[in-house]
Amino acid sequence: MPASAQFYVKSRDLAGAPVQGDEPGITQPLPGATPAEVRAGLVWTMRAALNLAALQCDFQPTLTTVANYNAVLRDHKAELGASWETLGKYFTRVNGKSKRVGDAALEHYQTQTWSSFSTVAAQFTFCQTASSIGRDALFTPRGKFAALAEERMREIRNSLTPWGEQALLRYVYADRSALPRFDPICWNKKGEWVTKKCGAQNWPPAGTGMAAR
Repeated sequence: MPASAQFYVKSRDLAGAPVQGDEPGITQPLPGATPAEVRAGLVWTMRAALNLAALQCDFQPTLTTVANYNAVLRDHKAELGASWETLGKYFTRVNGKSKRVGDAALEHYQTQTWSSFSTVAAQFTFCQTASSIGRDALFTPRGKFAALAEERMREIRNSLTPWGEQALLRYVYADRSALPRFDPICWNKKGEWVTKKCGAQNWPPAGTGMAAR
């Protein structure tokens, strides 16, 4: 089994139902697109997710996001190239058959697609999910990358929501982060706490001890 504890003992299960590519929040909208164009958008969106993972996730080398992405570009070169060409024709068609305007719209589409995977709070879950998808893409037959995108796109979208450890409960106690009062009136010239003026000292927090001097 591949390593699954780079960040958590148990990660959140982010699997979702397969998609076609035209569902809200899955890809950037392609109004009036044919089924083939929608499929091309889905393929290119998954490529963008793996591309961004290669750029953002190499801080944890065991995820192999860079190696996975480079291998995907080689193994699925023909399908990725065909999807890009299909998208180019779509944007030319919907922009009055102007290739110049279509190319500009395609670049804008690509920028929006990349930006849609940018995350900070959910970086761990995104990187781990992209690693899993990238690894599976290496074992996906050529010409079947779109099928992988259909199966896993909702999962990569779900990974953009922050999730933490699912196996071990963690608690944050407010009193553990409390600070002592520093009001001058509460301390005498010897640096001793003056109980008569400020009451019982609030430091150290309850449940902690002081090291012997």
